Amino acid sequence: MPLGHPVAVVPRTGVATPRPVGGVRAATRARIEQAALELFTAAGFEQVTIEEIAAAAHTSRRTFFRHVGSKADAVWGDFTGHVERLARLLEEAGDDVPVLAAVFGAYVEVNDYAAADLPLLRQRMRLILTEPALLAHSQVRYADVDRVVADYVARRCGQDPAALLPRMVATATRAAATTAFEVWLADESASLADTLRAAFHQLATGFPQLRAGA
Repeated sequence: MPLGHPVAVVPRTGVATPRPVGGVRAATRARIEQAALELFTAAGFEQVTIEEIAAAAHTSRRTFFRHVGSKADAVWGDFTGHVERLARLLEEAGDDVPVLAAVFGAYVEVNDYAAADLPLLRQRMRLILTEPALLAHSQVRYADVDRVVADYVARRCGQDPAALLPRMVATATRAAATTAFEVWLADESASLADTLRAAFHQLATGFPQLRAGA
């Protein structure tokens, strides 16, 4: 998923509950995640126990840990898969595609959710962007996103991933995406994809409205 603030890129990421494909295991994980999100939304992340989540999901504490691992994982969902998909999209982008267009396009695509998944996505993102414990944890999660983007930019530009330009593109893109998510969360009628594209356009063009009178 920013310059001092997390973004969510990311995170089918660990953001919308996958449809229960893959049999009983996937269905059980989806049920646990949904129960956790509902409890966290109602009572707060820190206040809810794993035992309460397991009970709400009609399962056991042992089953919870077998499928999810932690309370934070229940919010983030398959964030690793989200990051892997972002990396795959960038790998598949042709070298004839401008660097920023490839990065922004991949961000939009990994955050393209079916309409039925959006209510759950809103729950996830509200928690990720407002709960202090999850805000702190997000820096670890989003380091993986930044690394993927910086590696791609570095390869395309012939630079080291730790150089200024690759790192700036990675963190600035994440910041723009976080802001887009915040705007989207505040407006039930907004399109997530359109809001992301608008944020990336501002970033790519250097905030033209602010420079017009200069």
